[in-house]
Amino acid sequence: MAKQIQAIRGMKDILPQQTPLWQYLEDRVRSVLGRYGYDEIRMPIVEMTELFKRSIGEVTDIVEKEMYTFADRNGDSLTLRPEGTAGCVRAGLENGLIFNQTQRLWYQGPMFRHERPQKGRYRQFHQIGVETFGLEGPDIDLELILLTVRLWKELGLEGLELQLNTLGTSEERANYRELLVSYFQVHYDELDEDSRRRLESNPLRILDTKNPDLAQVVAGAPTLMEHLSEESLAHFEVLLKGLDDAGVAYVLNPRLVRGLDYYSRTVFEWVTDQLGAQGTVCAGGRYDGLVEQLGGKPTSAVGFAMGLERLVALLETTAVAQQLPGVDLYLIMMGDKAKRKGVQLAETLRDALPELRLISHCGGGGFKSQFKKADKSRARFAVILGDDEVAKGEVGLKPLRDGGEQLQVKIDDLAGILADRL
Repeated sequence: MAKQIQAIRGMKDILPQQTPLWQYLEDRVRSVLGRYGYDEIRMPIVEMTELFKRSIGEVTDIVEKEMYTFADRNGDSLTLRPEGTAGCVRAGLENGLIFNQTQRLWYQGPMFRHERPQKGRYRQFHQIGVETFGLEGPDIDLELILLTVRLWKELGLEGLELQLNTLGTSEERANYRELLVSYFQVHYDELDEDSRRRLESNPLRILDTKNPDLAQVVAGAPTLMEHLSEESLAHFEVLLKGLDDAGVAYVLNPRLVRGLDYYSRTVFEWVTDQLGAQGTVCAGGRYDGLVEQLGGKPTSAVGFAMGLERLVALLETTAVAQQLPGVDLYLIMMGDKAKRKGVQLAETLRDALPELRLISHCGGGGFKSQFKKADKSRARFAVILGDDEVAKGEVGLKPLRDGGEQLQVKIDDLAGILADRL
């Protein structure tokens, strides 16, 4: 017997019993985004490697270690997208959506990073991303955060903490970078190997190290907030005032820097303590320099991305997971006339009740066998149709979940009865 082929490490199947929760999450996000006026954009999952080198930064962990990169038959270097923002900017520039315009866009789909798989972190993972272009004030930063607040409420998620910081402009961050390098060079012997490597390539990332042995050194580092211009500070203060007015609680985290080079000014994360080490479920911020960096005119931009695997894991702990609708009806048929009539009945019910989820039994078997399959489907009701019922113009309607009594009802009345009960 040939050896069974298994999924690639870090890439998971989403099974039929899991997809209803994914669909519920995706539907709620789509609804909220539509109510705020955001339009969906769909980009390829493969892009030119150069796009991510220019946007994310060649000396980041993502580009150096984690990207799935390969040469195609033409010799071009291609990469499975590790994140969505760069591709969205590329699509906007290529299709004339950005210059002298404002855009509110969103997308969803798989991303790919060759990381060490663990709970909440996979090599293929799914994100919903939101990007806005051409809006430079803190009001759009506020709108995006309030949008996420509304989403958490609609999903029934509690215990999420909003963390905020501001990174200033690219010039302010470059000046701060020099101060940071000087500080950590003094403490070089206390740094771990990873931080020593980052000292030359991306010293701001040392600030969000997870190594507890570096906590004291990091705590003593100069803060970026102390070296920002009045304009950058004013932008941040207006955002904070808006959150205060809306009653949104937040925590200022001066060590929050985000992992990608293109962020500027506002950065934020929604975190939870319910998922172990992988506690960030939504993160984003401003990236005002990225459009120009990728060949466009200077354009203000801000957005966020949320990890669907982690949000689904949170939803599994709520009552939502037990309340999602399953199959409404399982049609049991016994006898040749019943089978012929059952096909017509099933289509008539689907016409009359467009939201109805109905399984028509296929594959033969007796009543006992069919009832077992009806129960396994977790349908709320079984409709029983035999040759005798066909002759009488009736069906049996049996509740399968609440122990109610079976009823005999006229076939012509079934749709109306189901509409009331479902």
